[in-house]
Amino acid sequence: MEGKTINNLTLIIRNAKPDEFSDTGKLMVEVYSQLDGFPTQTEQPAYYKMLLNVGELTKKPKTEILVAIKDEHQVLGAVVYFGDMQYYGSGGTATIEKNAAGFRLLAVSPAARGLGIGKMLTLACIKKAKEQKLNQVIIHTTKAMQTAWKMYEKIGFKRSEDLDFMQEKLPVFGFRLKI
Repeated sequence: MEGKTINNLTLIIRNAKPDEFSDTGKLMVEVYSQLDGFPTQTEQPAYYKMLLNVGELTKKPKTEILVAIKDEHQVLGAVVYFGDMQYYGSGGTATIEKNAAGFRLLAVSPAARGLGIGKMLTLACIKKAKEQKLNQVIIHTTKAMQTAWKMYEKIGFKRSEDLDFMQEKLPVFGFRLKI
């Protein structure tokens, strides 16, 4: 558990509790459904069902949901961390990467944007990968996620075209951070 105060707001980054999975899934659906250029719930219903039921992913080994919590209970951001890439669940070649961790489904509440929550969650994932003594972190993003894309590049992630894939009609771009 890691705490940080930003603009008089105290946030804790920690693993989500099972009773927070529902709110976390709703937050992810809210965030992803508002992205310009991202498929809608009608276009990719299975994807949004996975978001809504994000807690199910934690049944896979070495898979955790990290949350940014305000006031002990309000989820302001979340991400799914995969300590073993075979459970990452994306298209492309990412699931065969060895000695690697990954994260997916980074989401920050629209009301909490600009506070650095996405960066805090990303750095928490990198820290977990280092603690596991892994040598790289794999992620994916889309053109609809320009804020996240720029943040990943500032942190040091490099484009890795070998990880790119198509999610139905949506191009998804791979990134890699050597640690």
